[in-house]
Amino acid sequence: MNSSWRIRQVAGVVKGGGVIAYPTEAVWGLGCDPWNEAAVRRLLALKSRPMHKGLILVAARAIQFDFLLNDLPGEWLLRLADSWPGPNTWLVPHQNRLPAWITGRHATVALRVSDHPLVRALCAHTGPLVSTSANPAGRPSARSRLRVEQYFHNQLDGLLGGELGGRRNPSLIRDLATGKVIRPS
Repeated sequence: MNSSWRIRQVAGVVKGGGVIAYPTEAVWGLGCDPWNEAAVRRLLALKSRPMHKGLILVAARAIQFDFLLNDLPGEWLLRLADSWPGPNTWLVPHQNRLPAWITGRHATVALRVSDHPLVRALCAHTGPLVSTSANPAGRPSARSRLRVEQYFHNQLDGLLGGELGGRRNPSLIRDLATGKVIRPS
């Protein structure tokens, strides 16, 4: 298990504009500061992922997303509260409160409050993070640290070692307004 020192060290890499890898509930993720355009563009280049697709943001607690959630309808907030923390990603209207390098061409942004202890500890230090699977586009998601290292050959600025959360599949993605499942778990 990682010490709080290691978590703080990796959080410092994120705050300094670095791109990191870290274990999530089901697969390894790549992350960076969502407000740092250069870091996000670098992450997208590492994955060969087009910006227009948008990215998921992950947080330690829902309060870290208050700037996006504070004026949503009460029934939507209940949906979020009933499903977080956990493997539930919701497409939430961003109301132009996030940059295009995060939202892509979408009017919504994908948000998740993780139940993975390392992700939560890291986000407690950094605030919300970009969370995308640690793999080049078209390749299987990394399920081990070794696979992350094989894919990215020392191109990352940090890696938070640890175990995956034991889930078989990445998080369920649903539209908050309709409840419609976009990606099953």
